[in-house]
Amino acid sequence: MKKFLLIAIVLLLNAKVCAQKQSFEKDSLITSYQTFGAGDPVLIINGGPGMNSNGFEELAELLSENNKIIIYDQRGTGGSKMPHINRSNMTIDLMAQDIENLREHLGFEEWTILGHSFGGILAYEYAAKYPDRVRAMIQSHSGGMRIDLRNEFDVREKLTRSQLDSLNHYTVKIAMGDTSEETALKRAEFLAPAYLHDDSLAERIAPRLIDVNRMINSYIWNDLRSIQFDRSNEMKNFQKPVLILHGESEIVPLEIAKYAHETLPKSKLVVMKDCGHYGWLEKPEIYLKEVKDFLNAQSGSGNP
Repeated sequence: MKKFLLIAIVLLLNAKVCAQKQSFEKDSLITSYQTFGAGDPVLIINGGPGMNSNGFEELAELLSENNKIIIYDQRGTGGSKMPHINRSNMTIDLMAQDIENLREHLGFEEWTILGHSFGGILAYEYAAKYPDRVRAMIQSHSGGMRIDLRNEFDVREKLTRSQLDSLNHYTVKIAMGDTSEETALKRAEFLAPAYLHDDSLAERIAPRLIDVNRMINSYIWNDLRSIQFDRSNEMKNFQKPVLILHGESEIVPLEIAKYAHETLPKSKLVVMKDCGHYGWLEKPEIYLKEVKDFLNAQSGSGNP
C-alpha cells in the first residue's frame, strides 16, 4: 500500500511539473501556452522582448498552489508561430492584443497579470487598453511605464574588470564568426552577473540570455521609442491593486519602480536588499511570500 501511494505521489508531481503545451490560432498567429494549478487565473508575461516563456515554468509552478498560472510564448517566439516577422507586425499594441486573445480563448472574465522585466512594460500596455479585464497587477523587476525614464543604461557597468574582459573576449569571437552554442553560452555566463547580486547563480540564468530573437527585440524597442511609450496617464486612473517588486542591486534603476509607486493609486512597493533582477531566485523568502500574499488577497473572482 505504501509503495502504491509513493508511486501515485511521484506520478502526480511529474504531471504537475510537466504541464502540457497547448495552442490556438487567431489572425494568422498560433499562440502557444501552458497552464499550472487551479484557482483564480494569473498570467505571467515574461521578459525580452524576443524571448519565449522557457525558464518561467519554475516560477509558474511555485505560484500554482492556489492559482491557475498561465505562461505563454510571445508572438514570433517559441511555439507562437506567424507567417512573417517585420516592423509592422511587431508592435506593443499587437502584443497586448495577443494577451486579450488568449484571455478570450481561455474564457476568463478577468485575471491578474504579472509582468517581469520587459513583461512589465507589456503589462502596463495591456492594463491601459483593457483595464476592465485586469483584476490586479504585479510588476516584477519591471522595465517601467515610461520609455524616457529608462535612458540608456549599460548593464556591463555592474561587471568586474575580470568579468568584462572575459565578456569582451567571447564577444569578439562571436563577431569574428564563431557561431557555436558553447561560445555563446560562455559569453552569457560572463554577462549574467550583471543581472544578479549573487554571482553563483550565473550559470543558472546564462542559457536564458542567449535565447532571444534579436530581430524581434530590435523591432519592439524601436516601436516603443517611435510611439514615445508612456502609460502614466492611464495608470494614474488605474484603480486596481498593484504589487511592485524590485531588487536593490537591479540593472533597472530604482527610480522606475518608485515612479510607478507614486503614479499607481493602489500600489505597494517592495525593494529587496541583496537582490538583482530575479527575486524568486535570490530572495525567494521575500518575493514568493509577497506575491502569494497578494494573490490570496485577490482570491474569489468567480472565474471558471
